[in-house]
Amino acid sequence: QVQLVESGGGLVQAGGSLGLSCAATGRIFAIHAMGWHRQAPGKQRELVASITFSGVTTYSDSIKGRFTISKDNTKNTVYLQMTELQPEDTAVYYCYTDGWAIGKPRDDYWGQGTQVTVSS
Repeated sequence: QVQLVESGGGLVQAGGSLGLSCAATGRIFAIHAMGWHRQAPGKQRELVASITFSGVTTYSDSIKGRFTISKDNTKNTVYLQMTELQPEDTAVYYCYTDGWAIGKPRDDYWGQGTQVTVSS
């Protein structure tokens, strides 16, 4: 199968910056896209940003201009650089990949999540 290993996150003051990274490992055949969702307490999980293998990016309106998603296809790794963080960005951030494990149909795979907390 495919495993996602997340790193980064933590506690930061409002206005600060943090970086997240996520590496996809395991029996990967191909990746269509990778990205990040987040879930704040009491709220539904929402898309933050995604990037396709060819580099097409999608951003949530709430973070546009503050967050930047990038990738390294050679490492099957996606990065999220977060700047101008606000308390409303506090959430558990989940990495995902949309792709194919060897011998499997296309599917979504998820990381365990990493906490981002922004203090006011």
